Amino acid sequence: MSQDGVDLETSLGYLLKEASSALRVAMEEVLRPLGMTVTHYSCLELLAQRPGLSNSDLARGAFVTRQSMNVLLQALEREGYVTRPTEAPVGKALPTRLTPRGRRRLEKATVAVRSVEVRMLAGMTEAEQSAAFRSLRSMTRNLRDNDAP
Repeated sequence: MSQDGVDLETSLGYLLKEASSALRVAMEEVLRPLGMTVTHYSCLELLAQRPGLSNSDLARGAFVTRQSMNVLLQALEREGYVTRPTEAPVGKALPTRLTPRGRRRLEKATVAVRSVEVRMLAGMTEAEQSAAFRSLRSMTRNLRDNDAP
């Protein structure tokens, strides 16, 4: 037990952070040969699921700053993976869409990321996997729903 009374071996928050870090490292390892990062992959995946998201929406979804996302979007646009209008159709937001090239790149990355998820769940029964999903969703919902004091 540490001086402040938290035993890291039994701290669920610490264990979740450790699992998150291990997942990110494993994902970065399989994405690196594709010339991608987790943030890069997250951005393409978000756009595949919700075409037309703005820079701010993508930043929130990928857990990065708007500035970081803007730099990434500029690079993705130069590489031909996404397209954005030169002027915002409404307001200031520039809706971003995957190009066919971006969709092909995402397909390769999805296979790599899925292999990490399969590895992470190895040895768990379907019931254990379902319970883990339910527990994590419940914890996330509890924290989001109970933000107010």
